[in-house]
Amino acid sequence: MKPLQWFALVNRQLAPLLLLTAIMLTTGVHTVFAAEYFSVVKNGVNLRSGPGTHTEAIFQLPAGYPLLLLERKGNWLKVQDYEGDKGWIEQSLVGTSPRVIVRVREAKVRSGPNTSSSEVGKAAKEVILSRTGRQGDWVKVSHPDLSGWIHKDLLWP
Repeated sequence: MKPLQWFALVNRQLAPLLLLTAIMLTTGVHTVFAAEYFSVVKNGVNLRSGPGTHTEAIFQLPAGYPLLLLERKGNWLKVQDYEGDKGWIEQSLVGTSPRVIVRVREAKVRSGPNTSSSEVGKAAKEVILSRTGRQGDWVKVSHPDLSGWIHKDLLWP
């Protein structure tokens, strides 16, 4: 195949992809990757300054504590919590059970997913809840002593 024929063939095959890319860039359509969250599987797990048990323990985390994945390095995960603190945790110490944490001083827990539903209780800042559902901007949560709905803006993630 002559260089000019090869160039024409490549251009014919790439043209649709280049056109699609140009359309996406000019219309503001971008590929978005979903954030990946984990929760700590047991009490007293160390969040470390680096990937390894030889590094400093920054905090001890309680069971269920939700974390955002930032990076992977072998069996270690670089994570971030709801306050923006970052550190490393060994992968075997986290699971995928959906958990949320209350990020405001006090969140009203309601019987339904709206502000007109009755208040069934309150959850204090840093209380960890199981996420059992979602409807619009409302998250269905449960705790051993309470279950109901909380607006997503009061929780993380």
